Amino acid sequence: MVNHVMSRRSLLKGGGAALAGLSTVHVAGPAYAFPGDRDEVLVPWVDRQLFTPPPFTQLDWEQLDDWVTANDDFFVVFHYDIPKLDASWRLGITGLVARAQSLSLADLAARQRREQTVTLECSGDHGFPDFTGAVSNARWAGTPLAPLLHAAGLDRKATEVVFYGADSGPVMIRDNPGVVRPPSRPPDTGTPDPANPGRFFLTINEQFSRSMSVEEALDPDNLLAFEMNGAPLPPAHGSPLRLIAPGWYGVANVKWLTRIDVVDQRHAGRFMARDYVTIREPKAGAQTVWTFSNVSHMRLKSAPAKVTRRRDRYTIMGAAWGAPVSRVEVKIDEGPWIEADLDRQGDRRHGRETFAWSFWTLPWRRPASGKRSITSRAFDYEGNIQPPPEDPYLSSRVTYWENNGQITRSVLIP
Repeated sequence: MVNHVMSRRSLLKGGGAALAGLSTVHVAGPAYAFPGDRDEVLVPWVDRQLFTPPPFTQLDWEQLDDWVTANDDFFVVFHYDIPKLDASWRLGITGLVARAQSLSLADLAARQRREQTVTLECSGDHGFPDFTGAVSNARWAGTPLAPLLHAAGLDRKATEVVFYGADSGPVMIRDNPGVVRPPSRPPDTGTPDPANPGRFFLTINEQFSRSMSVEEALDPDNLLAFEMNGAPLPPAHGSPLRLIAPGWYGVANVKWLTRIDVVDQRHAGRFMARDYVTIREPKAGAQTVWTFSNVSHMRLKSAPAKVTRRRDRYTIMGAAWGAPVSRVEVKIDEGPWIEADLDRQGDRRHGRETFAWSFWTLPWRRPASGKRSITSRAFDYEGNIQPPPEDPYLSSRVTYWENNGQITRSVLIP
């Protein structure tokens, strides 16, 4: 039986808690490129599609040549405008805490520093054909979140931690029949519902927010990051401060962080209750039983990145992520699965599992000419396997989030 959701235990196995007490922790893999020679020639994908409407950007798989993604090449997805925050910016820690906090960037930089290499992926990656490069890997630096929450003093009634970004935008709520009055002040507006006298459509200016349980927030790997690949966070990636929650999809890694609010109830903002919700229609006999789940932890995944040729010899290269990867297998056309060479340097550092992708390669000696298809699948240390697209858990989805099915790409061999 294949477990499609990677357990949190497998991510934390290896002593993350023991690292929390160190004053400076460096958990970063090597900045190495795919192996190759100067005279290698790229064999382009036949099905190459790159959907990059401004201001969104994607990773170009055929240009991938380094384990760490440069800041300018790192994928960008955001939901409202990029906010411009000035020197007066501060981070608030509020709600069910004994000692509310208001911290400047200098306050955070003076605390315990940690560097950690983490791969982020948009949960919509590979959700439709031309959105295939929303994943990248960077070295983040900042201060651990858990000590700050402990310093604030969590109330025993606290159950949830909400992270608010500075980005916001208008949202119309049309599907809640309980709205019986317009909001109290502009710019919020209430529009009467003609089908339901005395009720309103509600339009609000909603601030981006995501939440996790107190237990999840206290994970020692969570980082409040103010640097990316040795430089201050770029504006598109959350300057001056963002959350890095290793093992979570990109949407949970809140950018332009302004406030952390500790509460005693489930947070149900747009990006928790209405958007980034995976909807499935699994069957229970002849009956469809609809299910709804929040996008949260990343799923085991791999992708062919590129094919190169040196004289008459070819090499297939790719990446795997979403869990500590034990091996990757590659299938050419309808042939057998062949184990690829997995570079494990990015997988385990300092005796613990990390959250960065691993590169893999497969020599392809003298392939036959014509259009050839290449498929990869990843395995983790718990025996989970990246599923095929027809897997019922994937095929029952009616939303495009969380598609970690095996990926097939095609090349033309002369």
